[in-house]
Amino acid sequence: MLLKIIPSMSVDPLKGDAQSCQSKSEEDIPKSSPFDFVIKQFQGKKSPGKRKEQPSAIQKFFSGFGKSEGKERQETEETEINNCKADDQSEKEDLTVEDESSQLISEAESPSGEQRFNQFMQKLGKEPNSKNLDLNNCALSAADVAELASLLPFLPELEEISLSWNGCVGGTLRTLTTQLHHVNLLKVLRLNNCRLSAEDVTSLGEAFEIVPQLEELDLSWNSNIGGKLSLLTKKLRKGCKIKLLKMTDCNLTAKDGESLAETLTVLPNLEVLDLSINKHIGCSMKVIAQDLKNVPGLKELNLHMCGLKQDGLQSLDTALQHLTALRKLDISCNKEIGGGFKDATAHLASLKNLQVLDLHQCCVTEEDMAALSQVIPLLSSLQELNLSWNKNIGVSSDPLLGRLRFLPKLKSVAISNCGLGEDSFSSLAEAALHLPELEILDLSWNKCVGGNLKLLLGALKLATEIRVLRLSSCNLVAEDLALLTLLSRDSHLTRLRKLDLSYNNNVSDEGWMFFCQGLALFKELSELDVSLRPSSCRACGTWFSELLAALTKLPALAEVGMQRWVLSESQHKQLEGFNQDNKRNVRFDC
Repeated sequence: MLLKIIPSMSVDPLKGDAQSCQSKSEEDIPKSSPFDFVIKQFQGKKSPGKRKEQPSAIQKFFSGFGKSEGKERQETEETEINNCKADDQSEKEDLTVEDESSQLISEAESPSGEQRFNQFMQKLGKEPNSKNLDLNNCALSAADVAELASLLPFLPELEEISLSWNGCVGGTLRTLTTQLHHVNLLKVLRLNNCRLSAEDVTSLGEAFEIVPQLEELDLSWNSNIGGKLSLLTKKLRKGCKIKLLKMTDCNLTAKDGESLAETLTVLPNLEVLDLSINKHIGCSMKVIAQDLKNVPGLKELNLHMCGLKQDGLQSLDTALQHLTALRKLDISCNKEIGGGFKDATAHLASLKNLQVLDLHQCCVTEEDMAALSQVIPLLSSLQELNLSWNKNIGVSSDPLLGRLRFLPKLKSVAISNCGLGEDSFSSLAEAALHLPELEILDLSWNKCVGGNLKLLLGALKLATEIRVLRLSSCNLVAEDLALLTLLSRDSHLTRLRKLDLSYNNNVSDEGWMFFCQGLALFKELSELDVSLRPSSCRACGTWFSELLAALTKLPALAEVGMQRWVLSESQHKQLEGFNQDNKRNVRFDC
């Protein structure tokens, strides 16, 4: 009797085997076979990598029952092969699903761009801000700059980048500038003291086209820019939106000045131009002045310590007729312009919007004083005037100081080291009676003030807004300090924040004692300097205890200058315990 066994098979809906199986008679297929389970186990263990399988042991056993079973055996082998293919396909699909799941898990675990930015800022001890990137003085490395560049694509709203005082930025700037197209809303770029190289300047120039909204560019204290400014300026195009351009102490040359002059024609929106501390730029001031007419909206012009000469001053005066919007003019520390004001003030008087005029250390002559005395009182909007370190102001017979009464908006007057005499000081004191908005008064290094501070009594009573009073090296005496104390007791000088009484060695211990006893009345005082001259020293008297007692009642006081006062051992102990005992952080400069 022949036993026919048909192994159970997995039916693949994509194959035609299922249809052929259904065509067989149900009588030819046993309902159950004791070997079906064994065969299925062997089929389930097939390696997915194999395509051709040898018959199983059970199949070999039944193959010996005769030739008549060849057809069935062939069908069985074909079924096994089809089952193997189906298993392979199923395993491939399982692997694909596993790979996709792994990828999704990996992406979920990877930090987002925002998370990376936050981590970067936290590493540098800075608060994340997607609009204002402040990394000044963070000791950035080249790797930090590269990482920052990779983060710019995630900061599309960025408007300000400040990387100042990071020396390692120099030589790596191209890494950053090539990514600036991701932050095309950028308005402010500050790169002070970054040791920029010629390559950096070139890359920055190339980036101008991809930051069309840039309004402020500060490259100050990068000395390597000197002689290479054209690499930057030649890339600027007409319609540039830059409003502020600062290049303080960049070692600019006369040639750089010429390049800058050409650039002014494409900077119609320029409002602030700072070329201070570039000693050679003065040689090209004639050329620069001629093109200042192209920036009629200029509000601030800083030429401090630029090596200006008398001819440059005259060219500048001619240009002022086109700068009617000018609010701040600084030509200080240009000693060689002394004597040139007599021929260079014709257009200064036309600056009706000028609020700040700085002429300190310009070696003005008596002839200059005569010209300035006619012009300065006409600057009706003037709020800050600095004439310090011009010794001829004090000895001139021209009444410039007396005419300050015509400038009622003055808030700051600096006349330090001007060689004031008793007459000129009296003129100033009288004019000060008409300056009710005065906030800053600097009379330092004028010896005539000592013993004559009472001349200012009326002005100091009226100056209810005065916040800074500098009387350093004025030869003050005890009477002068007593006057200040009496003013405070009468509720004057109540808003005073900074008081400089340094280098007044003639004040007696009694004078310091009286002053310290009334010091607590200066409620808003934050800085006090009572230091002695560098060439002297003196034992600190008993007034020191009164000083410490007053400080406990002055919560805003943060700094006390006491250089060259010699403290006793007990006074040292008092000083050491003061901050701890009173939970304060007052800095004593002893």
